[in-house]
Amino acid sequence: MAELLLELGVAVAAIALAGALAGRIGLSVIPAYIVAGLLLGPSQPLAPVGVTLPVVAYGEVVQLLAELGIVFLLFFLGLEFSVDQLLRDRRKITAVGLIDFAVNFGIGAAIGLAFGWTLLETLFLAGLVYISSSAIVTKSLIETGWIANDESAPILGTLVFEDILIAVYLALLAAVANGGSLREAGVSVGVAFLFLGGLSAVAWYGSAWFERLFTTGSDELFVLRVVGLTTLVAGAALALGVSEAVAAFFFGTGLSQTSHVERIERLVSPARDLFAAVFFFAIGLSTDLTLLAGVAVLLVVAVVTTTAGKLVSGVLSGRVYGLDRRRSLRVGLGLVPRGEFSLVLVALAAGVGTGRLGSVLPAFAVGYVLVMSVVGSLLVARADAITDAIAAARG
Repeated sequence: MAELLLELGVAVAAIALAGALAGRIGLSVIPAYIVAGLLLGPSQPLAPVGVTLPVVAYGEVVQLLAELGIVFLLFFLGLEFSVDQLLRDRRKITAVGLIDFAVNFGIGAAIGLAFGWTLLETLFLAGLVYISSSAIVTKSLIETGWIANDESAPILGTLVFEDILIAVYLALLAAVANGGSLREAGVSVGVAFLFLGGLSAVAWYGSAWFERLFTTGSDELFVLRVVGLTTLVAGAALALGVSEAVAAFFFGTGLSQTSHVERIERLVSPARDLFAAVFFFAIGLSTDLTLLAGVAVLLVVAVVTTTAGKLVSGVLSGRVYGLDRRRSLRVGLGLVPRGEFSLVLVALAAGVGTGRLGSVLPAFAVGYVLVMSVVGSLLVARADAITDAIAAARG
């Protein structure tokens, strides 16, 4: 227990130091947290030059806190929506989601086939490079203040579509990869939609009940109720094979229709930021740099083409929402980061363990997530400079 507590202390101290340094030089905290995890992880990239830092294990405690980071980032994302807004924008959300899928899943499939991968391996690769990181994108929107801008609507709409689609995709892919039947996959998908449907109904009809449940004069009891119920809903979803992030999002939409939103943002956001910081730290912690040399060519091709793909689909999505050229480009920049769901797909692939799924794909995934999370965060942080430069080049 003492060793575990010491490791956690080192991790949190490193996160705090990385955040302070990032703030000092005007850099987004997201890549700083990831680099901190990379430096303290088992790969020890500074060891060849004689610098050895404390090793923090990617154990259950870090994994759990990182999972809570995803949950609460998506819960707060749900607070920005309401069920009314989701229903009102359902056609636009569907349109931008289909554009995003066609462009980016298509690019992933093309890369897999071009490198001679089998159909199953290609499906894993395409899914891995297709979906943006809801956690990183949401954190970036909050950090930069974009959450209040017009471009946040198509970005958040795309994330909602992706998160729902990936739940279906994972169920089907798991059935195929593990030799299961389409009937089993259908049951899994059915359970997922029943759960999400029930959660949506509660969010739609339960605002008055939520209002009464969270009414208390004690800040302590208020925080316990919000954190406890959010974690319970996310855990139940995960136990049923449903994305915990999607469940947390829908729970957040339920609370978005109450008078408690401002109090939640004031009291619970520090916990969200702590958990989110551990999530980004965990990405670096789980990255083994020694594995990247063998997938360098694939990694470069994927980073370049899929970054371009998100820019293209983002611009098109911005036009669906009636945004001008500048804001449409910012939509694409905002959707570049990849993260948690890519790592979920890798875990599924590693369970299959055959061919490239057990060797090449995991090595590629950790490098891809590392690069895209850092590049995506930097693109969002430098979005104004990028859009200004493009506007100046066009005259």
